[in-house]
Amino acid sequence: MSLYTKYMEEIQTRKAELGLSPKPIDSADLLSEIIAQIKDTNNEHRKDSLNFFIYNTLPGTTSAAGVKAQFLKEIILGQETVAEITAEFAFELLSHMKGGPSIEVLLDLALGNDTAVANQAADVLKTQVFLYDADTARLVAAYKAGNTIAKELLESYAQAEFFTKLPDIAEKIDVVTYIAGEGDISTDLLSPGNQAHSRADRELHGKCMITPEAQQEIVELQKKHPNAKVMLIAEKGTMGVGSSRMSGVNNVALWAGKQASPYVPFINIAPVVAGTNGIAPIFLTTVDVTGGIGLDLKNWVKKTDENGNTVTDANGDAVLEEAYSVATGTVLTINTKEKKLYNGDKELVDVSSAFTPQKVEFMKAGGSYAVVFGKKLQTFAAETLGIDTPLVYAPSKEISHEGQGLTAVEKIFNRNAVGVLSDSPLHAGSNVRVKVNIVGSQDTTGPMTSQELEAMAASTISPLVDGAYQSGCHTASVWDSKAQANIPKLMAFMNKFGLITARDPEGIYHSMTDVIHKVLNDITVDDRSIIIGGDSHTRMSKGVAFGADSGTVAIALATGESAMPIPDSVKVTFKGAMAKHMDFRDVVHATQAQMLKQFGGENVFQGRIIEVHIGTLMADQAFTFTDWTAEMKAKASICISNDETLIKSIELAKSRIQIMINKGMDNKAQTLQGLIDLADKRIAGIKSGEEPALAPDDNAKYFAEVVVDLNEIVEPMIADPDVNNDDVSKRYTHDVIRPVSFYNDKPVDLGFVGSCMVHKGDMKIIAHMLRNLEKKNGSIEFKAPLVVAPPTYNIVDELKAEGDWDILSKYAGFEFDDEKPKTAARTKYENILYLERPGCNLCMGNQEKAEPGDTVIATSTRLFQGRVVADTTEKKGESLLGSTPLVVLSTVLGRFPSMDEYKAAVEGIDLTAFTPVEEAMTTKFNAGQAVPVKVVN
Repeated sequence: MSLYTKYMEEIQTRKAELGLSPKPIDSADLLSEIIAQIKDTNNEHRKDSLNFFIYNTLPGTTSAAGVKAQFLKEIILGQETVAEITAEFAFELLSHMKGGPSIEVLLDLALGNDTAVANQAADVLKTQVFLYDADTARLVAAYKAGNTIAKELLESYAQAEFFTKLPDIAEKIDVVTYIAGEGDISTDLLSPGNQAHSRADRELHGKCMITPEAQQEIVELQKKHPNAKVMLIAEKGTMGVGSSRMSGVNNVALWAGKQASPYVPFINIAPVVAGTNGIAPIFLTTVDVTGGIGLDLKNWVKKTDENGNTVTDANGDAVLEEAYSVATGTVLTINTKEKKLYNGDKELVDVSSAFTPQKVEFMKAGGSYAVVFGKKLQTFAAETLGIDTPLVYAPSKEISHEGQGLTAVEKIFNRNAVGVLSDSPLHAGSNVRVKVNIVGSQDTTGPMTSQELEAMAASTISPLVDGAYQSGCHTASVWDSKAQANIPKLMAFMNKFGLITARDPEGIYHSMTDVIHKVLNDITVDDRSIIIGGDSHTRMSKGVAFGADSGTVAIALATGESAMPIPDSVKVTFKGAMAKHMDFRDVVHATQAQMLKQFGGENVFQGRIIEVHIGTLMADQAFTFTDWTAEMKAKASICISNDETLIKSIELAKSRIQIMINKGMDNKAQTLQGLIDLADKRIAGIKSGEEPALAPDDNAKYFAEVVVDLNEIVEPMIADPDVNNDDVSKRYTHDVIRPVSFYNDKPVDLGFVGSCMVHKGDMKIIAHMLRNLEKKNGSIEFKAPLVVAPPTYNIVDELKAEGDWDILSKYAGFEFDDEKPKTAARTKYENILYLERPGCNLCMGNQEKAEPGDTVIATSTRLFQGRVVADTTEKKGESLLGSTPLVVLSTVLGRFPSMDEYKAAVEGIDLTAFTPVEEAMTTKFNAGQAVPVKVVN
């Protein structure tokens, strides 16, 4: 059977079973058959083949793109004749292919001997930005050889004509409102975790956004208001909290954006989204990737009395009143010049934050990728011509306050800044390009990252990146047909691209499903690093890490850079003493609660860096805090450790990297060995005193300072989705933190210890509790199921060596077997201990889930509706979040314990202890020493 026949069968299946269009073509072999049918003027499939070739072939570096570009070249040169594709049309098609093979073909033509063809090719090349080293090297060689076209191209690139000749964004943009939800809208609503397997199939994945009914409502709004863009709104909340999903924005753009190219299906750009409290920082990045608009509406405000005091309700929460209506179907106008939102002639709100010079450039260019590559191309061309780079793009926003010291994140940004003009230290509010040290890609967004890399014609990792890792943790719990189809293909692509991969395509080492954040935390060996990872929980306890969408990960991998503003910081310190029966997870939750109390319910963490002065807590344990900062809505977090603790953390990281090397995971570039060398260098710098542990200056300026009183934490603290709150906007927010006594005797249906929120110490706590129960009762009986998923195989190996795995295995009614991994998701649970393979497991919601309507107590981070547990018609599923000892005890009892029961259960167990540092963890400000060396490109 020919590939084309199989493709036609697939088309019929997709149409009949899913109501979908033909899947876009990425296969060279299939496209070669299609081209053969195009050449055969009598072929019965010729018409369809032409349509597939022109409109349904993926661009970039896909193998199909290479075949398409070559055929178009033959048409342009007159070597092939296709009546429907003239030479001019062939050039137009090449112009929409972005890079890779198309650039190679255009350079062949531009640098060839046919003057007319060369000029046409040059005109197209002047519009392109996705050029890589091989392409620019050809230009340089031709220019030095005296080629006039090469000189003309370089001059055009130096002036950034690929950008300046684009039309400006419209001054007025009409939008029609659509309230997608009330309260915070997580990206799970826009791109559900349980549909992760379909993300790379954009049309298919688009079917899962919100609900089919909502999709139809959006379509009806478009029909009714054809000249307005549908604007999706989080009413009384923030849009896009939680995961940093490019697929969420892709889905919004698919339904409410515009097609990026008429010749590339299902890739839409320029959506408009909004929220009463704006857009979550991690989601706003994805909006920028697509050249979209994200508005902070401020349409609900705190009600005040005649004295100007905030009015509160019975729960002490601020009462909100509507400043203006954005009810579904309301037509509004965005004035992009005035940067204001109007209803008719009435001004509603200033939206300047959505139209900074940099964001306007993203909108004009059709997305941030084109701007990033455009700047690099312009700089290259100017340097080749020996001229200063003309000021075309908005300059990096460089803010410096004389005499003001630097926060920790300001120091990291200064150290890694690229192309900075100022010699003064940069402070918060500056917007700069920075070198990225570590990059992480995870397996449910990885297929999209692969697509993004292909689309931007990238073929190998940037040499600027110190290390990059592709995980397998998000699909680890069930090795089903979807995972078997997607993951090996993903690993092969990333392995070839230059990442360290969790699964080796050649089968040299055992496949790993380690939680990505734990691996990234280990391979980050410098506390001054910048880390980009394809997950909102990329929050390292060394360096500063930013959770990112699949596209931003692709940019970081391809260029070794990222562009972003330096955020404000909130300083978090601790006082008092931690009670022995408390776990550090309780400190984490209490931080959220005490912050909200200190600032009258305002979340000062949102969109900012949390600089937590952790002192002597090792990186593994400190990660529990930094991980949770994603749920605090912070942009990122930084741990301030003392020298001795930092050295211990780096030594531990070194040992785990060495284990990866011993398992055969290093690549030809010896990336892992390079990280060990960097770790040794960092340790030497700390020990010598020349480069001590990262710390802020003593006169650094913070947006706010939070002091957590450990003396107030006397009960285990639980994050509650508050599913029955009468105010829908206050459900599933991560802001409701309650003591365990609130839940006295409340039944528990399932417990989960796992995900990125736990470390080796948590596994040892479980082992200790089992020994205590065994000693006390002679046997152990679970009255509710307990699912345990260790974070990494390294931890499993260490537990086995230390004897703790034995007690876990002894009482496990199920223990994972990598030789025979589960091929189907569990739908029912017995009252036993399930010892699952390392990975994210229940926290993801894409494979394993609790039974609908369950009350779950878990160590994970997600309490979104339907994520860990779905609702039933009779009862809403609850995902309550707490510490490991609380989860274990609750499953043994089948209910939440009393404080007496809890204290007795943890007696003698070494919980994750924490002692605040007494001395201030700062450096003395010195104007002459505050600025680290900048990298200038």
